[in-house]
Formats: sequence, structure tokens, C-alpha cells
Amino acid sequence: MPDTQHLSRQAFDRLKAELDDLTTRGRVDIARKIESARELGDLKENGDYHAAKEEQGKMEGRIRHLHALITDAEIVERGAADAVAAGSVVTLRYQGSDETERYLLGSIEERHDDLEVISPGSPLGSALRGGRPGDRVDFEAPGGVLEVEIVAID
Repeated sequence: MPDTQHLSRQAFDRLKAELDDLTTRGRVDIARKIESARELGDLKENGDYHAAKEEQGKMEGRIRHLHALITDAEIVERGAADAVAAGSVVTLRYQGSDETERYLLGSIEERHDDLEVISPGSPLGSALRGGRPGDRVDFEAPGGVLEVEIVAID
């Protein structure tokens, strides 16, 4: 993951705790499961063994993902902001619509409540950064250029 990951202190601490748990307790637990499954006999037709090895692979993938996130993390503090920045909750109105939508500008690991997450490096995220309430910004979407109005920043 070459991009900087913008995380709140809370999300960073939660991800760090998960990584610590997986690299200690998680690895020990999976090793026990594999050892127990080996004791059942023939490994070619041993469903418990294959399930434990698959679980180990998924866990090691998550460990690598968490390590990359934490290594590339930049802690952002949410506060009163007059411009959109990583960590901001932004209310937007798409051109031609009366409805507003709220988004969190940050890492998918930040997701909470019912907010959709916009990556700061995405076309929309890049267009929003530095914007202020009342600004209209254009961004390139798969279906063409779209315009949104920044209604509010929380």
C-alpha cells in the first residue's frame, strides 16, 4: 500500500491492537488447530487440517494488511475545520439532486455508523480536499464528470 493511510487515533489504536492479537494469540491458536488436525491422521483427506490451513492463510493476509496500514498511517485529528481534510465528515449535494449525502473522507478502516467512506486519494476525495461549504467541485467518475456542492463539514 504505497499511499498514506489517514486514520484517527481511535482507528489506529484499534488496528494496532488487532495486529498485536493476531500475531500473538491468533498464531498460537491456529498452530494448535493445525496440530490437532494433524493428529487425526491422513492429511490428504483431513477436512479439519485443510480448514485450519485456510484460516491460517487468511489470518496471515490480514496481518500483512494491518502491518501495511499501520506502517503507512498518518494520524489525523478531527476538529472544527473550515476546509475539507482527511478525517472530515462532509455533507454533499450532487448536481441535479435536492438530496444530501454524508461521507467520511478517510480510510475504509475508519468506517462507522452509516457513513460511506471516500478515500482522500480518490478522484472525489482529491476534488473535495481544501473545499469549503458552498464550493462546487468537479470530479471524474466512471460515467463522466460529476459536480457536487459541499453543503457542510462536520
